[in-house]
Amino acid sequence: MEQLITSPTTLAALGGLFLLMLALLRMRRIQFDIHMLVNIALLLGLALILHEVRIFHMPQGGSVTLGGMVPLLLLAYRYGPAVGVLGGFLFGCINLFQNPYILHPVQVLFDYPLPYMCMGLAGLWPKQLFFGTGVAFLGRMLCHVISGVVFFASFAPAGQSPLLYSLIFNGTYLIPEYIICALMLRFLPLDRLLQAMDPQHPRQQ
Repeated sequence: MEQLITSPTTLAALGGLFLLMLALLRMRRIQFDIHMLVNIALLLGLALILHEVRIFHMPQGGSVTLGGMVPLLLLAYRYGPAVGVLGGFLFGCINLFQNPYILHPVQVLFDYPLPYMCMGLAGLWPKQLFFGTGVAFLGRMLCHVISGVVFFASFAPAGQSPLLYSLIFNGTYLIPEYIICALMLRFLPLDRLLQAMDPQHPRQQ
């Protein structure tokens, strides 16, 4: 938290991203009611809890969790990509406040809010579960890979390209994370669960 306070440029970058997201929500004419706000809060809390249940933790960051992204995916599948992006942004900001690692404002964006905002992409394909979840994780991996190449190239072993290093490093935990989340979504009674979340709100199709 102290790192954030002493990094006004990072706070400005987050604020700018938040304003862009609000513009997106306004263009999509998203109407927030009490049910939606409660569900966003509950699923964010569940995501934070599951994210802390780590099956495997990489020595330099990144973890395989017990389906930590499933609640964010549920938001996207229930309310659509715009609300899914909002949930991912809020999750990324909370994660940043809890455990900040700041090298550069752009690095912060690519390691915290942007990767989790990509979970909202799943909402573009509400009827194609594995494909939508796969696209979401591919977007998340792209953000982390870009950060790895630009800001963490010095960690690459001698003779190995930063791009290959970043792909291997991030794929090591994101591929198992995707498999766990996809399997959890597959075995959950998804249609009933999504409808029960907010019976009065139109379902994302």
